[in-house]
Amino acid sequence: MGRRSGRYEMAAGAPASGGRRDAICNFVICNDSSLRSQPIIFNPDFFVEKLRHEKPEVFTELVVSNITRLIDLPGAELAQLMGEEDPKLPGANNTASGFFRSLMSLKRKEKGVVFGSPLTEEGIAQVSQLIEYLHKNLRAEGLFRVPGNSIRQQILKDALNSGTDIDLDSGEFHSNDVATLLKMFLGELPEPLLTHKHFHAHLKIADLTLFDEKGNKTSTPDKERQIEALQLLFLILPAPNRSLLKLLLDLLYQTAKKQDKNKMSAHNLALMFAPHILWPRNVTANDLQENITKLNNGVTFMIKHSQKLFKAPVYIRECARLHYLGSRAHTSKDDLDLLTSSGSKELQPLKSQKRSRLDSCHQEETQQRTEEALKELFLHVHNMPDSAKKKKLIRQFNKHPAALTPGTDVPTSPAPRRTRSRSFSGLIKRKVLGTPVILERKSRDSTPEPVRVSKENVQLLQKCGSPAHMSQAKLKSLEGQKEGSCRRMRARLLSKDSSSL
Repeated sequence: MGRRSGRYEMAAGAPASGGRRDAICNFVICNDSSLRSQPIIFNPDFFVEKLRHEKPEVFTELVVSNITRLIDLPGAELAQLMGEEDPKLPGANNTASGFFRSLMSLKRKEKGVVFGSPLTEEGIAQVSQLIEYLHKNLRAEGLFRVPGNSIRQQILKDALNSGTDIDLDSGEFHSNDVATLLKMFLGELPEPLLTHKHFHAHLKIADLTLFDEKGNKTSTPDKERQIEALQLLFLILPAPNRSLLKLLLDLLYQTAKKQDKNKMSAHNLALMFAPHILWPRNVTANDLQENITKLNNGVTFMIKHSQKLFKAPVYIRECARLHYLGSRAHTSKDDLDLLTSSGSKELQPLKSQKRSRLDSCHQEETQQRTEEALKELFLHVHNMPDSAKKKKLIRQFNKHPAALTPGTDVPTSPAPRRTRSRSFSGLIKRKVLGTPVILERKSRDSTPEPVRVSKENVQLLQKCGSPAHMSQAKLKSLEGQKEGSCRRMRARLLSKDSSSL
């Protein structure tokens, strides 16, 4: 069994040449026949990640345009979200310098390899050891609320900064030590995990509420729109921030599920982590004032719905897929409704063309068979010796001209025409024997002689309509009538010839 295995990840650590990051794409090929019936696991956000990596400007414009569809962002706040202007945060104009604010600034100046440095993939790899350990110890009462031992925390912090391997399962450290150190790491980042650019957008998401029947806003939160807006905002986060946020919210979600043991609900966890996830740096609770409740409730909502927030909306997936596989990309959720209406309309002209093509083919076959029967009958009459019977049969031919048999059209085009004889027998001779006499037209304005039409054929045409519009059933009936009359006439001629002989 030949097998190659691997993983797909975005290496967002050190930028490659040109400011872009490299992508590592590995895949699994298995030739085991017993596994072919198993379902294939495909990442539904593959094209979303591909578009984000290869064309970040197109991706950002796509996501931001859908964010503005959900929340109302003025020009300045939209420019801050796009990174075109510096964020204007609460407390930025306050010149008062309290002890708490000065202490936080001093802590962030003590930069190490991991703590106090900008977020990188290397730092996430170190901190992920703490998160994996806490997943195994979620039953500790007061987790993330009860502080750990400061001496053990410092030892653990130095080990992480130096990059040495740590055995957290040795029993040297307590779960409260690890939980407190994780909060310390988040608090010493230069900016919150959700970045300063997204601060005003998260405040607007908290105001998304349902409408009543009269179109007035209610106090009930619109959870579907809030989830959709958070999904879009998380898509345009920096890759390291998004990776760590996913690990952190999943940990808090699992912690809240064990609240009967650890006494930590989603709201209690939000109170512990909102200052590190969403609050701007260098601000206090007094600077936030009435917004502090919105921010804490927003983090509570993220913890409860964390399993849905890191999936791209369906219309973003479809747009990214069509960007690479299709000829037209849909830029919003409403554009996807046009996919189903266009497909059915394009099939109608194709069906009508196919039907008309079949009808024309059937008419040509019917005309060919009729002409062959008439030629055979006329040759038989033409080979008869000259007599009154032959003249009588030729007069009967004059009553059924071949020009009006089913499937032929009366000539109406002004193209050059053959000269016609006054007798219909001459027309049949030219058609069957292939000896037409071609003469030049005397003038361009000359009109062709009209075809003689008998009363029987006129009545037949009035009943059946135009030959081009006859149905297949009528064509078959007319063909049968014509062939039957030909057979009867041939039998009558043969019987008369035998009697005369």
